[in-house]
Amino acid sequence: MTAAAAPPYTITPGILFLVEQIGEAIGRAEAAGLGLDLQLRREARVRTVHGSVAIEGNVLSEEQVSAILDGKRVAGPPKDVQEVRNANAAYDLAGDWTPASEDDLLGAHRALMTGLAATPGRYRTTAVGVIGPDGVHHIGPPADRVPGLMADLLSRLRGAEEHPLIASSVFHYEFEFIHPFEDGNGRLGRLWQTLILSRWKPMFAHVPVESVVQACQPEYYTAIEESSRQGGSTPFIRFMLDAILAAVRQATPHETPQVTPHETPQVPPQVERLLELVNGEMSRREMLDALGLRDRKWLRQGYLGPALQAGLIEMTRPEAPRAKDQRYRLTPAGRRLQAGRRAPSQTTAR
Repeated sequence: MTAAAAPPYTITPGILFLVEQIGEAIGRAEAAGLGLDLQLRREARVRTVHGSVAIEGNVLSEEQVSAILDGKRVAGPPKDVQEVRNANAAYDLAGDWTPASEDDLLGAHRALMTGLAATPGRYRTTAVGVIGPDGVHHIGPPADRVPGLMADLLSRLRGAEEHPLIASSVFHYEFEFIHPFEDGNGRLGRLWQTLILSRWKPMFAHVPVESVVQACQPEYYTAIEESSRQGGSTPFIRFMLDAILAAVRQATPHETPQVTPHETPQVPPQVERLLELVNGEMSRREMLDALGLRDRKWLRQGYLGPALQAGLIEMTRPEAPRAKDQRYRLTPAGRRLQAGRRAPSQTTAR
C-alpha cells in the first residue's frame, strides 16, 4: 500500500446489493421521522457512546453511560468515566467539523483523548502495533510517514467520487491501517465514519452504528485483518455496510416487523445478510457467490457458523458435516426471520 495510490478494493455484487438495501432502509427511516424524536435521539447517543468505548474495553453499562450523560456520578473506573465524557463531548462537537479537515481531525482526537493520552491531538512519533490475545495483529507504518499518509487520505476523501457509504468505509479502514495516533484510533475512526455519513444524510448523527459494531466486535477485527491480508478494503467495506444496514433498521421508529418480537432474535448483520440471500438448498460455493465473497474462512466464521449456531440455518446432511455434497437451508425459525426482513418498500435514497 503506497501513500499516493487510491485504496484498492473491489465493488462486488454483494456490496452493490447492500448499498441498495441501505438506500431502501434510509427511505423508510426518513419517512418514519428518524432523528426527530428527542427521546430516541437521546437513546441513540447513549448506545453510540457505549458501543464505541466498550469496544476499547470500557466496562461501564449503558445505564451508567446514560447517567454520566445526565451529569450524574457513577461508581466506576475513573478512566472509563472520562472516556464516556470525552466521547459524548466529541459527538456533540461533530456538527462543527469538516470530514476532510486535518485540523478538525486533530481537534476530534483532542476531544476524545484529553486526560487519557499523553499527546492528544498530535500524530504519534513512535512505532505502534495492535496486539490481541493471540499475538500481534497489525504494525502501523513508520511514524515519520504518518503525516504524509494522513494528508493523502484526507485529500482523497475531499475529492472522493465514490458513494458515501463506500467512501466512508474506505476511509475508516485506511485510517485504522495507518493508525496515526498512539491511542484512540478505533474510536476516532468510527466517529469519523459517522461524521462522513452524517454529511451525506443528517439522520446518521442519530444512528448508533457503533453499537452494532460492538455487538459484532470479533467480526469487526476479522474484517480489518482480512482486508490487510488481501491488501484491499473489500472485506471491511462489506462488514461496515452490513453493520450500517442493521443499525438503520434497528434505529427506525415505527417499523412494523412481520413476525412477533419473540420470534425476532437479535442476530449479527452478517447473518441477516445471509438469510436475505438463502434460496432453497445452497452449497457453500453458491453462498460465496451470492454474498460476493471469495474467502471460505470468512464465510464460515462471519456468516454460516453463527447462523448454524443460532438455529437459523441447517445442514441437509447433518450426519456428515464435511460431505462434498453438503448443502444448507433455512430452518423454520430462519424462514420466519427472513420473511420479517423482506418487508416491501418502494423508497430508495438518492
